[in-house]
Amino acid sequence: MAAPDTQSTSPAYGASVDSNISPANATTVCTWDGKQELDDETWKPLASYAYQGPAELTTGPGPIDRDILHMVRRLSVEEKIGQMIQIQVGLIIDCNGELNETAVEYWLDKWKVGSFLESPGNHNGRYSWYSPQKFAEFTDKVQEIALRRGSKIPVIWGLDSVRGANYVKGATIFPAGIATAATFDPQFAFDAGRIAAKDSRAAGTHWAFAPVLDLAVNKLWSRTYENFGEGPYLSSQMARLSIQGFQGNYKQDRSRVAACLKHFIGYGYPFDGSDRGNRHIAPHELLEYYVPPFKAAIDAGSATAMESYGVVNGEAVMLSHYYLEQLLRRQLGFEGMLVTDWGEINSQANMYFTAKDVKQATRMALQQTSVDMSMVADDESFGQATTELIKDGTISESRLDKSVARILQLKKDLGLFDHPFADKRLASTVGSQQDVEAARNTAREAITLLKNDRQVLPLKRSEKVLFVGPTLNSTRYMGGGWNVHWQGPSDADGDGVYQGFGDTVLQGIKSITGAAPEYLPGVDIDGNATIDIDRVVEAAKLADKVVVGLGEHTYAENLGNIGQLLLPEKQLELVSTIAEQAKKPVVVVLVQGRPRGLGSVVQQADAIVNAYLPGAYGGLPIAEILYGKTNPSGRLPVTYPATEAQASSTIWQPSYMDYSPQWPFGFGLGYSKITYSNVTVSHAQLRLNQPVTVKVALTNHGPFAQKESVQLYSRQQYRAGYAPDLYRLRKFAKVMLNVNETKTVEFVVEAEELAFWDRRLRKRVEPAPVTLTINPYTAKDVSAVVQLEADPHYVLDEADY
Repeated sequence: MAAPDTQSTSPAYGASVDSNISPANATTVCTWDGKQELDDETWKPLASYAYQGPAELTTGPGPIDRDILHMVRRLSVEEKIGQMIQIQVGLIIDCNGELNETAVEYWLDKWKVGSFLESPGNHNGRYSWYSPQKFAEFTDKVQEIALRRGSKIPVIWGLDSVRGANYVKGATIFPAGIATAATFDPQFAFDAGRIAAKDSRAAGTHWAFAPVLDLAVNKLWSRTYENFGEGPYLSSQMARLSIQGFQGNYKQDRSRVAACLKHFIGYGYPFDGSDRGNRHIAPHELLEYYVPPFKAAIDAGSATAMESYGVVNGEAVMLSHYYLEQLLRRQLGFEGMLVTDWGEINSQANMYFTAKDVKQATRMALQQTSVDMSMVADDESFGQATTELIKDGTISESRLDKSVARILQLKKDLGLFDHPFADKRLASTVGSQQDVEAARNTAREAITLLKNDRQVLPLKRSEKVLFVGPTLNSTRYMGGGWNVHWQGPSDADGDGVYQGFGDTVLQGIKSITGAAPEYLPGVDIDGNATIDIDRVVEAAKLADKVVVGLGEHTYAENLGNIGQLLLPEKQLELVSTIAEQAKKPVVVVLVQGRPRGLGSVVQQADAIVNAYLPGAYGGLPIAEILYGKTNPSGRLPVTYPATEAQASSTIWQPSYMDYSPQWPFGFGLGYSKITYSNVTVSHAQLRLNQPVTVKVALTNHGPFAQKESVQLYSRQQYRAGYAPDLYRLRKFAKVMLNVNETKTVEFVVEAEELAFWDRRLRKRVEPAPVTLTINPYTAKDVSAVVQLEADPHYVLDEADY
């Protein structure tokens, strides 16, 4: 989900005009100065609690129940239209930052709205970060009004709980999606989803706009960090476990929420790297690379889906019969409820110019797609336009019935007709140490060691270490966007907004060494100017080693657009100055949402650690990596470009193209020496319905125990008429190895997995030798060759366009 573009006519998140949109505010006496306060609610979270693991089958949407069909038939046209409207919370907050009950009654009585979204903290609510108790008071009051006004149907409340329930005070903020993917262990995606669901329900919200399943192809893109990387298979595995985490048995378990696969489809390859930029993706490439994570989420039972902003090949996704009906519903079999992204129907007229006006955009959306709910967000336009279209006979009432049935079925499945209010008991689990440890474990296995010359890491407690840089003394920079607020905490919020629900790298260092670390900021986060650089250099000369924290300010969506990958000049200059003048070993820690360019730092730094956005509790894991308490095991889930021209390079690009990034997809070092040997394949030929087993032995030569990501890739040596992938990740496993221990890992590879979509939208196999490689582009690269045999005319699947 997203806020409107700042250049659009709609107000952005937190805009002060939110409280004055509805005429229902006319009688409010404004006494508040608009400065948000800290929510002073306190509680002692339970240390631990019981929960159901991923072994339980996730239920998903299905046929509409008979009682829901009866309910739909009893509703008036106005009530049906209302169920399809979703309004943002700012429209029901008054100028004093409180719930405006008159405004709630207006939207329920006049427009019969069926859904609200967002956090009061993002929309001029009194508190910057709402505790589960105060959030629940807010949502419960709205629900109470909904049950006695308008259609008297419970509302469903949506929230961007994309990395934990990040908009609920005290809820554990997990590492970003890109970091979760770097673990190469989908269990962590499950953990984040499960805990986000529980904490969201504690606040009285029922629907998480997550997981984010776009492939992060263009690394300039501001939403790179929200996704599970560039790999279709890796993203698919993360998607499956994420859906299980959010939903579980959501039709019975009231600590779970409805998940929402997003953004369908092709959002992660904006041509120029800007958010909502046009995407040029051939239909067969869309099916080959971009669809698999969404298919995995649908197969896992995702209850809802969200369409994508913008256009693909010039065609508006929001108005596309092919993308939202033929592909999503018919080919992929999605039966759940489909919601628009923020104001996306209106944007067809006022941003993309794919419709004459909002009424035409609404007509096309309802006639050509299967969209069920309009996240119109800011106004009455969808209700007005749809009402007119029904009255003039352009849209049939039966079209509304289909969508309303799916919406009401979702509400029933979530238990809203029986238990519409927040479960107050769940509040005691928000911020549990068990949850914090789950987030820290994710960060521990995500953080990726990219360089370690002369074994400068791990640091020793006996060494005198100087710590420099803005990201080492900040919780909010580790969180990034979608963290307390849409754009992350503001400069005015600072780290104080967390009220102790988080840490910093410096705090983590102190917990390990027992002493406060020597720290100097060195440069501001935007890289505009160095700070006391002479003092930094003098302190560095007296140190044994210097750790420099670089990275990005918080951002989300279009406000994170950049014109180049290179980090700000003054940040890079800080490292160069220390390296050249102090002449001491330099360790660079990157806290960033996308792989930013490092320039000469790659050569000047002795060690480089990529921490991604490790979340509010990422400080201790980073410190543990630096001091060797944790052996790094993260691997890059994206290609790390060496030049601006490589911004869209991927591991699966055509094999004839140059692939010389700074670091390849899947790369990462540890503190131990791991070797691979004895690669075997059970059969020399790979045929349909006749899989082969690949085995490889790996040994840890020490000096530390090590978790190792074993990655199996395929590389077809040629493919008649179509350029084969450079390398395609097919399987992976993460294993623990003690010092001097050897383990054998087995993978089963099927010929069907090596099928590809051709231009005629047929999925088939081309016979050729295939190299099966473990960990390409590393010192641990080992391979075996099999002969892929199949009738190239045999079609495994086909699609219409």
